[in-house]
Amino acid sequence: MDVLSDAITAMRTGMPHSSRTVKRAPWGLRFAASDGAGFHVVLQGSCWLTPPGGQQPIGLAPGDVVFLAHGRGHGLADDPATPLVDVVPGPHGSWVLGEDVAAGSGPTTVLLCGAYRLNRARAHPLLTGLPEVVHLPARIGVHPELRAAVDLLGGELARPGPGSDAVLPALLDTLLLFIVRAWLRGDAEHAVTGWAAALGDPAIAEALHAIHDDPARPWTVRELGARAGLSRAAFARRFSTVVGQPPLAYLTWWRMTVAGRLLSSGADTPLRLVAQRSGYSSEFAFAKAFKREFGTSPGRYRNSSTSGGTGLGGVGDGR
Repeated sequence: MDVLSDAITAMRTGMPHSSRTVKRAPWGLRFAASDGAGFHVVLQGSCWLTPPGGQQPIGLAPGDVVFLAHGRGHGLADDPATPLVDVVPGPHGSWVLGEDVAAGSGPTTVLLCGAYRLNRARAHPLLTGLPEVVHLPARIGVHPELRAAVDLLGGELARPGPGSDAVLPALLDTLLLFIVRAWLRGDAEHAVTGWAAALGDPAIAEALHAIHDDPARPWTVRELGARAGLSRAAFARRFSTVVGQPPLAYLTWWRMTVAGRLLSSGADTPLRLVAQRSGYSSEFAFAKAFKREFGTSPGRYRNSSTSGGTGLGGVGDGR
C-alpha cells in the first residue's frame, strides 16, 4: 500500500457516518469536541464556520469543503452573530439539536456532513500534521476527483437505493482520501518540511514507499539511501530534516504500528508470524521492542484488543 492509504488505514476504526441536511436562516450549530474527525460540504447556499481556538470565522460558499482532522469543537451558522445550539449525535450518523428551536424562514443552506472514527492512540504523523481546519474552496477545474466524490455522496444521501449501506461507507472513505490528497498537493507547493514535503520529494517518497511496501525487510540507512538515489549521509540528513525523525526511527515506529494492527485484527495469528511480519527474527526481540513502544506485552495487547478494551480512541461524530 502507498503511504497515504497506510496512514489512514492505521487510524481508521469502525464505520464512518454522514448526513444531508437543509437549514433555513437563522440557524447555528455547535459541534462538541470528539476523538473523531469530521467534514462539512456546502451543497447549496452559504454559511460560516467558527473554527476551534477562537480563530476568525470562515465564510463557506457552494461547493466548499472543510475538514477538521483533530476533533476540536467548532460552530457552523448562517451568520457569525447567530447563537449556536448544541448538536447531539444520533444513531447512524444523524444529529439532532439539544434544545427545541423554531424553524427559520430565511435563505436555505444544504449541507453534507460526515464523521470518521479514529484511533488516536496510534496517530500517524501524516494526519496529525494537518492544520486545525483544511479549507478547500470550490474552484472550477480544481480537485475534480474530490468534486466527483462529493456529488456521488450527496446524491446517494438524497436518493438512497439498493446497496446504499455498502455504497455510503465506500464513498466516505474515498472522500477522506481525496480531501487529504488535495491538501497534500496544495501544501506541497510551499512546504519545506512535514509530510506534504516528504511525499512531494521524490527521494524521500521513494524511501517511504519502500518501508511501507516491505516493513519486515532488514532495511539499513544505506539501502534506503540507495533507493532514494542519495549517499547514506545525505539521505539520513534529508530524511530527518523533512520527516522530522531519522529513517530507522520511523521504520521502527511503523513496524510497531503494523504489529499492533495485526494483533488487534488477527486473534489466531501466532506471535511468531506477527514478529516476522514486523521485521523481527525472534519473538523475544519483538516482545521487548513492542513492550517498550506500547507499555504492555503483545499477548496482553491482543487480549485487550479482542475483548474491546484497547482504549482505541473514542468514537466521535466530529461533524
